[in-house]
Amino acid sequence: MTTFTNERATMVQNYDLDNALAVLRNGGLILYPTDTVWSIGCDATNPLAAARIRQLKRTDDAFGLEVLVNSLEMLRAYVGRLHPRIETLLLYHVRPLTVLYDQARNLPDSLLAIDGSISIRLVQDNYCSELIGTLGKPLVAAPADLRNDYFPVNFGAISSDVIERVDYVSRYRRSDKAPAQPSVMVKLSVKDELEFLRE
Repeated sequence: MTTFTNERATMVQNYDLDNALAVLRNGGLILYPTDTVWSIGCDATNPLAAARIRQLKRTDDAFGLEVLVNSLEMLRAYVGRLHPRIETLLLYHVRPLTVLYDQARNLPDSLLAIDGSISIRLVQDNYCSELIGTLGKPLVAAPADLRNDYFPVNFGAISSDVIERVDYVSRYRRSDKAPAQPSVMVKLSVKDELEFLRE
């Protein structure tokens, strides 16, 4: 489990993680800020919860669903292979970075693309890291909107339709008006070259 400083623990505790964690442990859905945009989330290892997110998002595939981990150790538990080039990129990339991996393991099929690939991000946000670390499992992150390819720039941009359909809404960063943006997304080609899917 990730170790946090007292300052970080105090900051996160002020926003009452207990309610979010209780919902996640019971297979519920939360609305929460990530290191990119506000997202609908659940325990990524719970197939019923993952299916609820797909139903809410009205999608027949895993498009737009990402899995969040808080350490390379956790990442290795859910991907077939972590290439050294990707590992290095994750350690030094400044912006949030989502990687499309060819194969996943220990995750529900509902989170996988038709070809078995999975999108996973190593989070850079303290709140997300604390949630994941305390839960001991990765989280799903789906943009908090019912439209594909739409990313709410802050909490105020989230429609009531979404807010009413989750089981818990995080209090953390609700008043933050700074515009958010999705992560950079990459994958490794068959020739072990980086391909940017979203910049």
